[in-house]
Amino acid sequence: MFKQLLSFFKRYKTASVAIFFIAVVSLIALFAYPLASDTSPDANTMVVELSAKPIGYTKTFLKVPKEQKASRPGFLSRIFAGTPAPYRLVPINGWVLMKDKIQVRHYIDDGLEDNLSFDLKDLGLTAKNATAKNLLVTKKFWLGTDRYGRDIYSRLLIGARVSIGVGIVSVILSLSIGILLGTLSGWYGGWVDYLVMWFVNILWAIPTLLLVFAITLTIGKGFWEIFIAIGLTSWVSAARLIRGQVMQLKELDFIVAAKALGLKDLRIIFRHILPNIAGPIIVIAASNFATAILVEAGLSFLGIGVQPPTPSWGLMIKEHYNFLIAGNPMLALIPGIAIMILVLAFNLLGNAIRDMIDVRNQN
Repeated sequence: MFKQLLSFFKRYKTASVAIFFIAVVSLIALFAYPLASDTSPDANTMVVELSAKPIGYTKTFLKVPKEQKASRPGFLSRIFAGTPAPYRLVPINGWVLMKDKIQVRHYIDDGLEDNLSFDLKDLGLTAKNATAKNLLVTKKFWLGTDRYGRDIYSRLLIGARVSIGVGIVSVILSLSIGILLGTLSGWYGGWVDYLVMWFVNILWAIPTLLLVFAITLTIGKGFWEIFIAIGLTSWVSAARLIRGQVMQLKELDFIVAAKALGLKDLRIIFRHILPNIAGPIIVIAASNFATAILVEAGLSFLGIGVQPPTPSWGLMIKEHYNFLIAGNPMLALIPGIAIMILVLAFNLLGNAIRDMIDVRNQN
């Protein structure tokens, strides 16, 4: 097994890079919050004074405790859902500590500031423990901030969950429905084939986005609803492909021999048909994964996908596409580049697996 994997990586170098990238993105999606700079739920900490700041922007903040303190979640909840911030951030350019209060120069915009004063007791501190460590925090925004002053780096990491999640759900649903209907249609033929293909042709004639719109209006808009809607619309191509493969295989000698021996249909399908079409199934799975990512991004861009404040790469493009001509194009280009590379990686992986399984390419 190890030798086969090593041979695969040597022969298909681009696929190896694609596998590495997909694995990295999957791990980032799973452990997004520990890796993020903003660990609040959905990385939704807004600092409106820092709207659309450039890559690598650094700022010092005064930590002002919130009036309502949220209970600290458990370990697993912090890993997978984030931790509510116990304080709000006030950007400052300087500060002076007095006897029982702190005076800061509140940063509003470049070249614009005002003076604010806070009592130490309101900050939960006394004159003895009022140190810079307890009062201030300095944050670096590795990819800058969005129009609401949120950390793009953190939202990009958490947004990977949506892309990976929609791909997984879509592939599971599309392959489950596609394999079932495609196999029944190709194996039994007759009225079964006619009925299935009639249904497939109707769905094939409807644009994917319009079909997703209809399903979304039926089951509602939300995180899981959009995943299911995309999965229910992407099985058509899988069904058509699997039907053609089954119709071709069932006429071969070894399948005819299995029928002559009296083997049951289910045994022939699961033991002889499906294993022999594993290559095309894997390729269509990779293709559906990439397509689901693109469809979700398009739906989020149109406003009917994942809803704010949940970060989504498509939603990030929607919120900042107007910055393309406003002097800060990276706000929209960063999530767009992430979508492009992830989709390309799945397409390269699917092509490599197809070539590896195809016996005609084996020496």
